[in-house]
Amino acid sequence: MPEQKKMVEAITPMEDDFAQWYTDIVKKAQLMDYTSVRGCMVIEPYGWAIWENIQHILDKRFKELGHENVSMPMFIPESLLNKEKDHVKGFAPEVAWVTMGGNEKLQERMCVRPTSETLFCDHYAKVIHSWRDLPKLYNQWCSVVRWEKTTRPFLRSVEFHWQEGHTMHETADEAKQETERMLKVYSDFCEDKLAMPVITGRKTESEKFAGAEATYTVEAMMHDGKALQSATSHYFGDGFAKAFGVTFQGRDNSICHPFQTSWGISTRIIGGIIMTHGDNDGLVLPPAIAPIQVIIVPVSQHKPGVLEKAEEIKNRLKDRFRVRIDSSDQTPGWKFAEYEMKGVPLRLEIGPRDMAKNQCVLVRRTDREKVFTSLDGLEDAVEKQLGEVRAAMYQKALERRESMTYEAGTFDEIKQIAAEKPGLIKAMWCGDPACEEKLKDEAGVSSRCIPFNQEHISDKCVCCGKPAKQMLYWGKAY
Repeated sequence: MPEQKKMVEAITPMEDDFAQWYTDIVKKAQLMDYTSVRGCMVIEPYGWAIWENIQHILDKRFKELGHENVSMPMFIPESLLNKEKDHVKGFAPEVAWVTMGGNEKLQERMCVRPTSETLFCDHYAKVIHSWRDLPKLYNQWCSVVRWEKTTRPFLRSVEFHWQEGHTMHETADEAKQETERMLKVYSDFCEDKLAMPVITGRKTESEKFAGAEATYTVEAMMHDGKALQSATSHYFGDGFAKAFGVTFQGRDNSICHPFQTSWGISTRIIGGIIMTHGDNDGLVLPPAIAPIQVIIVPVSQHKPGVLEKAEEIKNRLKDRFRVRIDSSDQTPGWKFAEYEMKGVPLRLEIGPRDMAKNQCVLVRRTDREKVFTSLDGLEDAVEKQLGEVRAAMYQKALERRESMTYEAGTFDEIKQIAAEKPGLIKAMWCGDPACEEKLKDEAGVSSRCIPFNQEHISDKCVCCGKPAKQMLYWGKAY
């Protein structure tokens, strides 16, 4: 169909220019628009609807686990930020400062929050008094600002939206359990709801969050073989609590410092969804977060009863699915291409011939296979097809990751693989940061994580040949 051909040609093939393919999709699927503010974007209704669906799923899960939502200020006084030296050192290059209030110079400059550990600790020092006040399980949904030099829509912007959980616990063990529990929430969400296979593990000392004792990560692979850090969970120990004077009376009446965690996922996950599942026709959205799960396209809609039947089907489905009818005067071919571009998981076609047979046509976005379905029991048939879409998306992404994951035993091997084969590399490491730095400088790969599921590739470090301590995933990343 000429309309569909024109629509597809509007997207640069990912094989020709992956970066341009990505930009074409975020623009043509109307996820975002550029603004007059450097490095900031307008997230348009369709893009924001994806984020809202992500929010709804995660917020429900957080609350099931006992977390409560709060709202902290967007400004942090410099003196407050400086209380934890490792933390402020890690964020200093990215901080945006406010120095004027109206026409007057501020006595103390304020930073626009890059993250909120300091604000939460300042508050916790006032509200935590006894072991009976613990745990404090707080979360906030907000935007933060980091003055990035190079920006890309969703993946890296000056302002971005996220949730940040900040919890305080009576013991170190409880805090560590919370850190790992929330990491699992993220990994389950990515795999079950976003159909993104992920690797979970711990970051190295040089890659961990500023001020944390340990950082855990969820890593996914994109179409081009690069890794995307999709979510993180941090264990802080009692370092922040000591810096901010957060204390409580213990069960033995002694004065103790609580143990802290923080964890978050941001709108960059939308970029991850695009680069994991998208194709040269546009978005491919997982059903769980798709703004439209089923698009109804009436065929020969000018004929008697077609639009009425489409409306009847919509009313049947709307209580279980996010469903929409396109009854515009565009041709069916244009509509097919439009909703493929937008990544709608399932298309439902209904026309006079279908009505005569008490059926409709269901078309999956993943393979475009047509399934003729009786209108009797349609709701269950739609549920089944959406489940098949999610399963096919996950399997395709998993097979791609497995086919683009390599093993290296020597420095020359890892250097050659990194130069010639996009993807992840499994290799052993001695634990010396100097080797990690050499791999970054000379092979162009960073440590992605020390996976929980360890494998024994060899006995020697891939860099220096000394006895190895752990297997790491290495690769290039966004």
